[in-house]
Amino acid sequence: MELFMLDYILHEPSEEQGGLYMAEIPELPGCRAWAETANQTLTELSTVAEQFILSYRDRGKPLPAGIACSS
Repeated sequence: MELFMLDYILHEPSEEQGGLYMAEIPELPGCRAWAETANQTLTELSTVAEQFILSYRDRGKPLPAGIACSS
């Protein structure tokens, strides 16, 4: 099992985000998640990031350089 060390940004709820928390991983463009609580948002972001990484691999693309893997 591979573990990835991914930096993320957690944004506080705002009207622009529909009152939800939003989290994103800058090294994976477009990798974002929204939820009602910070914990839910980070849990969802983890799932989305996993799908992003699988998508890169399925298409034979290298992961962005800023992503560190620790096995």
